[in-house]
Amino acid sequence: MLRIFLVILLTVGSLSVFAQTANSPELKDPQMSSTSHFGYVVFNRDTLLTIRTSLGPFSPVERASAIDKKLLLIEDEPRISIDSLHIVSSENYSIIIYKDISILSVTDDDAAAIGKERNDLAAETFAVVKEALVKIGKTKSIVFWILRIFYTLLAVAGLFLIYKLTNRFFRWLTGYVEHYQNDIKEKHKSFWRYLAPKGPDSFFAFLLKISKIAVLIVILLLYMPLMFSFLPWTRGIVTDFYVFISDPLKDILLGLWEFISKKLVFIVLIIFISKYLLRVIYYISSELETGKLKFKGFHQDWAKPTYNIVRILVIAFTLVFIWPYIPGSDSPAFKGVSIFLGVLFSLGSTSAIANIVAGIVITYMRPFQIGDRVKIGETVGDIVEKNLLVTRMTTIKNEDVTIPNSTIINTHLMNFTKNASKLGIILHPTVTIGYDVPSDTVIKLLLAAAKNTPNLTREFKPFVLQKSLSDFYVEYELNVYTKQPGKMAFFYSELYKSILNEFNKAGVEIMSPHYTAYRDGNKSTIPEQQPEQPVKGPDPVTNIIDKITKKD
Repeated sequence: MLRIFLVILLTVGSLSVFAQTANSPELKDPQMSSTSHFGYVVFNRDTLLTIRTSLGPFSPVERASAIDKKLLLIEDEPRISIDSLHIVSSENYSIIIYKDISILSVTDDDAAAIGKERNDLAAETFAVVKEALVKIGKTKSIVFWILRIFYTLLAVAGLFLIYKLTNRFFRWLTGYVEHYQNDIKEKHKSFWRYLAPKGPDSFFAFLLKISKIAVLIVILLLYMPLMFSFLPWTRGIVTDFYVFISDPLKDILLGLWEFISKKLVFIVLIIFISKYLLRVIYYISSELETGKLKFKGFHQDWAKPTYNIVRILVIAFTLVFIWPYIPGSDSPAFKGVSIFLGVLFSLGSTSAIANIVAGIVITYMRPFQIGDRVKIGETVGDIVEKNLLVTRMTTIKNEDVTIPNSTIINTHLMNFTKNASKLGIILHPTVTIGYDVPSDTVIKLLLAAAKNTPNLTREFKPFVLQKSLSDFYVEYELNVYTKQPGKMAFFYSELYKSILNEFNKAGVEIMSPHYTAYRDGNKSTIPEQQPEQPVKGPDPVTNIIDKITKKD
């Protein structure tokens, strides 16, 4: 077994060495390897000759370059005389001469390199040079230029005609599409009517404009080689223009192909996983919000804000994972723009971030719920909406108030609803009575007023507190219970009215001691007893207040 392994190892090593030796540039065909040292004579955008051998100290490339320069000198002459082109032969070489310009020489080494006689090679070279000069000579005639200019103008006229016909075709097509749009709009159940809204800037009109521009660009690109091919100095313009366009276009297409083949797959896969994860999280949050799924210590009203927070985190991580696969994400310009936008977001969203953080804290502290009657600062009302940025409430005067969450965190908050259903909320109106009225009398009158006030809860007994002994009066506080915090303002009004009635019946004045000192024999502030009116029905004012402040 070991021998077989050694034989295989030696065989593989020998084959690798043989492959390296075969691919070695030194052992390739010397004739093929030497082609890189050939010189090529290029004249009038055509390769005329191939120089294979050196001449003295001049390499084939240097010889070809010198021949190019001499042919260009002949081309610059106003008129080319083919009769001035001839061959001068000697014992070892032949020279092709135009007037007093020695264009090139053909040596015995040149002929031996391709296996021909020197005279035969010289004659062939002479014929090639002569043909090239004849072509150049034709471009020097007036008839040539007249015809070329005529052909160029004819090509321009053809391009103008094609442009006019294209415009006319798209004008007809636009009219037809507009007529078709009217038929679509009449069919209210057709989906395509959403792509063709009223007005000229419809989807189809926009699509036709884009198509027209694209067709004109394609026609121009295909027509330019013909239009610029007649005049000699314009022939290179199209090639240079195509090179100018093709290089960036090639880079864009190659980058797009690399992006599609390598990076787009990862981006699509990451987005697919993120969407699936968001669907799972949304389903779980919906189950928690409806109470079908329960976790110990997790409240139902936490489900939606928790989903929003997790959703933001998932989207953020998705962008982080996708970022390296976005084309140009590692370029300095892309990084600079990202940093700039980050700085702008940081500087411009300080208050927004503070409100979002405060909204998250409020959500999980649960100081209030939707529908609770609360007091935030000096504002009293019912909570109608809460999100990560602001909290909206409606006051008892039907005023809509929007409060930033950061303001709620930084001020005191009173929730009248949270304990009302179980313990009841205490209403505590105060009155000040002079020292001449016994406290027992005042307490009895206040408790009687509480008893005669309707709709208060009787589950807990009312009580009276003497809060202070001031210089001129005693301050009494009546405490009663209610489980309807939405009607607090109405109950306070009813309590004050009942207190006033009870004190008036007992002949006890509720008045300022200062006024007592300066009354100077004025009559009492207690109104005279009026005969009781027959009860005609419920008080309309009370009915209106009940409708406005009705709460469960």
